[in-house]
Amino acid sequence: MNTEKRRAVSIFITAIRYVILSLLAFTTLFPLVWMLYSSFKSNPEIIQSSIALPKKLHFENYINAWNTANIGKYFFNSVFVTIVSIVFVVIVGSMAAYVLAKFKFRGRHVIMMLFTIGMLIPLQAVLVPLFSQMKNLHLLNTLKSLIIVYTAFALPLAIFLLESFMQAFPDSIIEAALIDGASVPRIFFTIVMPMAHPTIATVIILSFLNNWKEFSFALVFINSEAKKTLPLGLYNFLGAYTADYAGLMAALVIATIPTFALYILLQNQVINGMTAGAVKG
Repeated sequence: MNTEKRRAVSIFITAIRYVILSLLAFTTLFPLVWMLYSSFKSNPEIIQSSIALPKKLHFENYINAWNTANIGKYFFNSVFVTIVSIVFVVIVGSMAAYVLAKFKFRGRHVIMMLFTIGMLIPLQAVLVPLFSQMKNLHLLNTLKSLIIVYTAFALPLAIFLLESFMQAFPDSIIEAALIDGASVPRIFFTIVMPMAHPTIATVIILSFLNNWKEFSFALVFINSEAKKTLPLGLYNFLGAYTADYAGLMAALVIATIPTFALYILLQNQVINGMTAGAVKG
């Protein structure tokens, strides 16, 4: 009897877990599914019933969003800014993390603390000072200003994650390479960096997500249509009195594709990267 009761309780608890997980999955996936099928509806259909399925597939929404609304230009601006800033973050962040983790010098703990504090600074607190600085440097209305800011804001977290991995990286491997005559740059680029690819993948994904959706700096620094990034382009679909909801949904689907593609490509590395350095060995 006790065995049957325990089994019944176990089945009940398992069922509750599946129900909760199913509700969470539905809550997460429904907005994405709704966005996808709404992108094939016309504006009157969306206004009349936002939940109903489309009566006819309007593929022209994507064509209009890409060409007429200039989403293609904004898309490639975002790709350029995001990729260049990620390259700088990975190179500079990994070098700084390696030095802080493996080189013993006075003040390195203070430097690491400053980088950690950098993760806590909200962008709204430095928006006006950075605008003034970019104006003095004649970098306003250029993609360079966004690259500099995105790199600076992504570096603290990148260094924090990579330094944790570098701390756990065995010193014996580095010492053996030094004995064999390898230089420090060679050890870093041919031994340490390939071993750090899970953490680097995590840094790439986190930096990509932050840069891809960033709106505030782009809104303040950029005013030229030719230099606008994708978040600013999406904002153009919402006018003062009218809104192109169908085009907006199509543009949102286009904007979401790179995020899904990058995560699918690097998903096996994300968990390993987030836990790298948690256990020394």
